[in-house]
Amino acid sequence: MSGATYPEGTPSIADLLCARAGDDHVAVVSGDDRWTWDEVVDASAARATWLAEILGNRGEVRPPHVGILLGNVPEFLFWLGAAALTRAVVVGINSTRRGDALAGDIRRTDCAVLVTDSEGASLLAGLDIGVPADRILVIDSPDYAERLGARFGAVASEVVEQWGPGPADLFLLLFTSGTTGTPKAVRCTQGRLSSIATRSAVAYGYDRTSVAYCTMPLFHGNALMVLWGPTLAVGGTVALARKFSASGFLPDVRRYGATTFTYVGKALAYVLATPPSADDASCTLVRGFGTEASVADHAAFEARFGCTLIEGYGSSEGGVAINRSDSTPVGSLGQPFDDVAVVDPDTLVECPRARFDPTTGSLINGDVAIGEIVNRSGTGRFEGYYADPDATAARSRHGWYWTGDLAYRDDDGNFWFAGRGGDWLRVDSENLTAGPIERVLVRWPEAAAVAVYPVPDPRAGDQVMAAIELLPGTTFDPERFASFLAAQSDLGTKWAPSFVRITMALPQTASGKVVKESLKRQGWWESTDPVWRRSLAGQRSDGAGFVPLDATGRQSLLGEFEVHGRSELLTR
Repeated sequence: MSGATYPEGTPSIADLLCARAGDDHVAVVSGDDRWTWDEVVDASAARATWLAEILGNRGEVRPPHVGILLGNVPEFLFWLGAAALTRAVVVGINSTRRGDALAGDIRRTDCAVLVTDSEGASLLAGLDIGVPADRILVIDSPDYAERLGARFGAVASEVVEQWGPGPADLFLLLFTSGTTGTPKAVRCTQGRLSSIATRSAVAYGYDRTSVAYCTMPLFHGNALMVLWGPTLAVGGTVALARKFSASGFLPDVRRYGATTFTYVGKALAYVLATPPSADDASCTLVRGFGTEASVADHAAFEARFGCTLIEGYGSSEGGVAINRSDSTPVGSLGQPFDDVAVVDPDTLVECPRARFDPTTGSLINGDVAIGEIVNRSGTGRFEGYYADPDATAARSRHGWYWTGDLAYRDDDGNFWFAGRGGDWLRVDSENLTAGPIERVLVRWPEAAAVAVYPVPDPRAGDQVMAAIELLPGTTFDPERFASFLAAQSDLGTKWAPSFVRITMALPQTASGKVVKESLKRQGWWESTDPVWRRSLAGQRSDGAGFVPLDATGRQSLLGEFEVHGRSELLTR
């Protein structure tokens, strides 16, 4: 896509950082260590000088791309500052990737320098990453501090004067979660991030006294856009956790006096599974912001810790934003700011509003009401994917921004999430999506997270399969689960799972989003976890009857597929 333009007066990230020079307020805490904002500015300027020296005399095209393969450590923040001052581009490398996938992420984003630690360096050993060995900076190596020390004394304002960073300069390449395929690198300019930061600071209550506890990975948009950025904008404090730990969450909150935090996915469920204390509600948390928490976990977390959680819908791409308000129904995404609609991607026509059964409240016209969430007012703040014109064009076709997410909309205009683009199921000739089913199943008290996906029916269409990640210390009781299903008045007549996979760990991205592709490939026939099958009795309205799918049951099912000529569907 074409270069970004911003209204006059839009600050760059470099502007926000330089405004903190001389500020003695605590900016970063990590364990027992802390840095003031003035020290952060100096640390960023020193690394900016080092970066310029590494690349400056080699005739390379600026700005360079700097890959960062680190956990949530202060060095990550210092290199963010260094890149902002020198017009360099930070590529946040997903530390959960391995082998060729990890090397491919680094190569296709054209990293000229890589900042990592000994743990990250071990992951890179033997891989073709395209970065010369002398440009791999290992922060815990013996010579790192020595090489860096000579650059201290650099002045941030002088670095800015030399390189001239502005709001239109590309600043970040943020990899998508990769829940539906190979992660793509989202472009984010300094101006876009600074605009998000200043708006988020107001929307989520950041001020000078805020202590923002960062457990989400810094290579992810959640941590940068709605935690680090707003904290920089107001001059608050970032408290770093190297990685998310459910057992360490509350001790860290108390240790740092954290007032706010961010989350994605099932993080709340993990924290809620830790033993409660009598004084949980008196902790310092005031609010949190995140996405994709279940309704039950949202309510339980607020009640236990005495804070307010704000849910929103959005993505690193920035094409659509939907936020909740006080009047938003429980479970809904809320309402958008722009001309955002639920659109049939084939006809480009807005889908009819959802209709619900007056008795059960279940969705009854999902086959026509569910469509893709689309911003018809334009592409929003989407600045394209790096070196991927086809993916960029797919997101911005017809001049609109296409999210790839499914939803339906009620008569009041509220959006309800219905799943990802690949979450369609066709059961008994009826089109369903995973989202509404998952919203029901995640109420199961023992569930930390739920993934619903299609598996082939022996005769035609699909059957519903659910993978349930159990909370620590819990076990699956099939009779109780069947009774639970029978008690859910809004569980559609075709929604009850025919197969239930029980696991202690669903596959997920580094930010906690469940990845379904491997679950779909394994189905019930290659599952490495125990699978329960709804028995013939389970077809009754009372929902009774789940039995273990043993070897004999598997062979019987495989025989049905062979009889009906559909065996090839089990190897797709």
